[in-house]
Amino acid sequence: MKATIYHNPKCGTSRKTLAILEEAGADVTVIEYLKTPPSRDELKRLYARAGMTAHDGLRAKEDLAAELGLRDEGVSEDRILDAMMEHPILINRPLVETEKGVKLCRPQEEVHALL
Repeated sequence: MKATIYHNPKCGTSRKTLAILEEAGADVTVIEYLKTPPSRDELKRLYARAGMTAHDGLRAKEDLAAELGLRDEGVSEDRILDAMMEHPILINRPLVETEKGVKLCRPQEEVHALL
């Protein structure tokens, strides 16, 4: 099985999710999204495939999210996506894609649904 993980090696959940994929024998493509962020269109595609919105994919606990007003009610999807493009740290992780779909794997056990 092929899998792609949008990964932050400093994140424990992301590391644990990657380990589960590797232990399952998946052929994993690791994208360190802070170094190589997905394009806006790719991020929209991933969220659509996961049944998520940009609001759902926002790493809201980042102080930057508050500083940019992204936690405020009524913030548009476009504004959140723009902020994610400028500041990839705002993209919640790990996002995993397999032929079975896309999931934000928080907690890491969520990845089992994609295996």
